[in-house]
Amino acid sequence: MTGYSNSPQILKGGIVLIDAESGRVLRIISLQYNPEKLTRTLQVQGAGGEGSNRSEAMRFKGPAVETFKLEADIDAADQLEFPDQYRSVAENGIQPQVALLESLVNPTSTQLLDRNSQSQSGTLEIAPMEAPLALFVWGKNRIVPVRITDFSVTEEAFDPSLNPILAKVSIGLRVLGVDDLGFNHKGGSLFMSYLQNKERLATKVQPGSFATLGIGGI
Repeated sequence: MTGYSNSPQILKGGIVLIDAESGRVLRIISLQYNPEKLTRTLQVQGAGGEGSNRSEAMRFKGPAVETFKLEADIDAADQLEFPDQYRSVAENGIQPQVALLESLVNPTSTQLLDRNSQSQSGTLEIAPMEAPLALFVWGKNRIVPVRITDFSVTEEAFDPSLNPILAKVSIGLRVLGVDDLGFNHKGGSLFMSYLQNKERLATKVQPGSFATLGIGGI
């Protein structure tokens, strides 16, 4: 046997955390299983509206606001197959994996302690705590900066020590565009690449004709 297989490599979706200034990768989080469904919503940013000038009816204020919604399963059973993970799973279940995803929506304890120290020292203006730039990666055509907007966990099974061993994580993501980050921001340039790639993909579709619409012209 040569070990050759015709089966395609299964890519995993995930989130990459980077330093927005340097672009340095801080952490790569891959999903254990790819969700069966990914819901995308695009809210049009049109200039026209109630009481607006008629000349603005066909104008855009900016790119559509895009959101993603997905549900990811985490299961301890498959992790038990790997010797280097067996002890952790036996002691903690899937809590480490859930905790890692939860870190996406919380400041670090160090940041909180530093904020409290500044408050106790009488600092008049305390800047909001900054998070790393999160990139949602769903194949090579979808690498886009996002902000996590909602996060929920349903723990569905437990071991005798009440460690969760099966869970479903629901994550809502909002795409961050140039209106949010600016053109000179690392995330802004990644968003522009994402938008330009969509435009390239759209050109691959064969144009329609009046005949297919059942009309002779307009």
